[in-house]
Amino acid sequence: MKKFIIIFILLNFFQSFAQDRESLYQDAYNQLSEMLEGKQKIDFKKAVFLVENAYLLGNLDTVRVNRQINFLKNLCIKVSENQKLLYDEKDSLTIKKYASIFTVMKDSIPMINQKGKKFIHIPFTYDFNDVFGHQHWTNMFVNKLLDTHKGNCHSLPYLYKILAQELGVNANLAVAPNHFYIKHHSLKFGWYNTELTSGIFPIDAWLMASGYIHLSAIQNGVYMKALNEKESIALCLVDLAQGYQKTELFDIDFVIKCADKALEYFPNLVTARILKTEAEGKKINDLLSVYGADFSDVLKFEKTRKMFYKIQNELTEIYELGYREMPEEMYLEWLVSLKKEREKYTNKKINIFTKSK
Repeated sequence: MKKFIIIFILLNFFQSFAQDRESLYQDAYNQLSEMLEGKQKIDFKKAVFLVENAYLLGNLDTVRVNRQINFLKNLCIKVSENQKLLYDEKDSLTIKKYASIFTVMKDSIPMINQKGKKFIHIPFTYDFNDVFGHQHWTNMFVNKLLDTHKGNCHSLPYLYKILAQELGVNANLAVAPNHFYIKHHSLKFGWYNTELTSGIFPIDAWLMASGYIHLSAIQNGVYMKALNEKESIALCLVDLAQGYQKTELFDIDFVIKCADKALEYFPNLVTARILKTEAEGKKINDLLSVYGADFSDVLKFEKTRKMFYKIQNELTEIYELGYREMPEEMYLEWLVSLKKEREKYTNKKINIFTKSK
């Protein structure tokens, strides 16, 4: 009897735990959808932390996170006040804010606290440990970046965009194979790239040097496009679904729902399209197991056959968009190439933006 009671209590606990998790994910999905649909103001910072909080089962310390971001915002303002901008176009105030964010994120800054004690604000650097979050999904989080000052090509540009929002300016995210970066536009230089992993402003040739960006992918807006605000929220929906998949038990339909909503506002977001095809592939496997069959029998049953051909067509469309899968080891080599060949790929015009007073 005692053993039965313990099992009953444990079952109730896990059921309650699962319900809380589902509620957090559904709430995050609803709020991201409302931002896209115009029912709620688009707020990239809020979107990012809705996603992270869902994965952390509601345990994200939002007070601490907002305090950290507010500190960085104020530091950006102070840096801006002490920088001479070698730029005199009409958008100089905006460019100055971009420069201050870059300085705060990539430079060591000597400071004095309220008690008169000197300390150094350390820059945010690239963390080569578990780059893709395979071991710990939290390595992709802005929350982790704020705590450790170590991040990756996901969290670093996300934080940059959040700080830009806090300063009242826009920062456009852009996508490359397995990679995010920032694209800005200035009256003097036009579009230029800001790379937070290495702390330089690379020319487009570096992006093309990966060997995995086809012309059709650029033409179709898969890569190297300056994303608008709704497209950035679509990225957060993909993040939400990817984190959800890391849980032991997940509803495939929720993953597909996130992908579908993202694709409404960013039709050529290949990560969303791949996410959806993978989820539909899992549905086929689940259905085959019900039939007592395996994947070699996929064409024997009408329902699984139709699902299979649908996935085939989707993968063909993804390929025609210009997407090519970039192996993880190739990505890391490409990323390191920017540091090794810094002079070759640096946009030298952009390096004259700021100078300390």
